[in-house]
Amino acid sequence: MELLTIGAFAKATRLSPKALRLYDELGLLPPACVDPVTGYRHYAPEQVERARLVAWLRRLGMPLVRIRHVCSLDAGAAAGEVRAFWARAEAETAARRDLAAFLVDHLTRKDPAMSPSTPALSMRYAAASDTGLVRERNQDTAYAGSRLLAVADGFGDEGAPASAAAVRSLRRLETGGHPADGLLNVLADAVEEAERAVHDAVGSGAAPQQAGTTLTAMLWTGSQLGLVHIGDSRVYLLRDGELFQITHDHTVVQSMVDEGRITPEEAVSHPQRSLLVRALGRGADATAEMRLQDARPGDRYLLCSDGLPTVVPGDEIRRVLAAPGEPGAAVRELVALANGSGGPDNVSCVVADVVPGA
Repeated sequence: MELLTIGAFAKATRLSPKALRLYDELGLLPPACVDPVTGYRHYAPEQVERARLVAWLRRLGMPLVRIRHVCSLDAGAAAGEVRAFWARAEAETAARRDLAAFLVDHLTRKDPAMSPSTPALSMRYAAASDTGLVRERNQDTAYAGSRLLAVADGFGDEGAPASAAAVRSLRRLETGGHPADGLLNVLADAVEEAERAVHDAVGSGAAPQQAGTTLTAMLWTGSQLGLVHIGDSRVYLLRDGELFQITHDHTVVQSMVDEGRITPEEAVSHPQRSLLVRALGRGADATAEMRLQDARPGDRYLLCSDGLPTVVPGDEIRRVLAAPGEPGAAVRELVALANGSGGPDNVSCVVADVVPGA
C-alpha cells in the first residue's frame, strides 16, 4: 500500500497541513505512520474519506469534540448526529434573528423622525391558581395587576415559597412608569432580584439545590409589553382569531425537539417532559428570554403554568380565548378544563385583554 505524504493528503482532502497536525494531536485523524527519523507524517488512501468528512463537518461549524464522536459512529447514527446538530444551529440562528429584529425595532423607535404615534391603550385582566385534583398543595403563583402579569411554577419541597418570592419581587414594578426604551434593562434587573429572592426563600429548606421555580411575566408600558421568561410556563397570544405560543419551553424535551431527536408529538408523552434546563433556583441556569411585544387593540394574552397545556389541547385553549366575554370567565373555564382532564398538576392562568382607552 502506497502512503500519501502530508502535502498530498492535504491536497486530496482540502485540509491544510496545519489542520492535519492539529487533528493528529487531538486524536481525531492520526496518520497511518510517522517516520521515526524525520517525523514526517504519512496517510493511507482509505483515510481520505474520513478526512473529507471532518472537513465538511468543520465547514458546518461543528466543534472538534463532537466531530470526533460523529466519526466514531456508523453511517446511520452519524447522519442522526449531523441532523441534530444542524437543527440546534437553526434554532440558535432563529433566536439571534429575533434579537436582531428587536434591536432594529428598538433603535428605530429612538429615531424621532421614524417614531409613529401610538394610540392610548389599556388592559383588562384576571388571574386564578388552582391546586388541581392530584397534588396536595399548590406550588404555583399567579398575579395580574395594572402593569404586571406573572405566573411562576415552583418545584421541590420549597417550591411554593420559591414561586411566591419570585412574583413578589416583581410586584415593585407596578409602581411608577417604565418607558419602552429602557424596559428590557428594567426586566434584567428584576430577574436578578427575583433570583436572589428565590435563593433566600429556599435557602433554609432541607434540599435547597432541588427547589426553585419557573417565572414568566409581562410588564405593561401602555403600548408594549416587556416579556421575561424562564422555564416551561407559557405565554400565548390570540390575535385576529389565531393563537400563537410566543415563549419557548426551557426543557430537556424541547431541546430534543429542537435538535430533531424526537417529534413534537413524541414530546407530549415523553417521561422527561417536565425536566427543566432553565429555572430560578440554586445551581440552576437562570438565563432569561426577554423581548418587547407590540400590543394591538383586540389582543388577548394568556400566561399559564404547564398544568394547563399538558392536559388541555391547543384547539381547546384557542376556543376558550376566542369566545366573547371578560378575562375572568376565560380564566375560570381554562382552570375547569384542566381539572376536567384529571387535574394532575397545579394550574395557573392569567388572561389580559388589550383595549382602547387611557
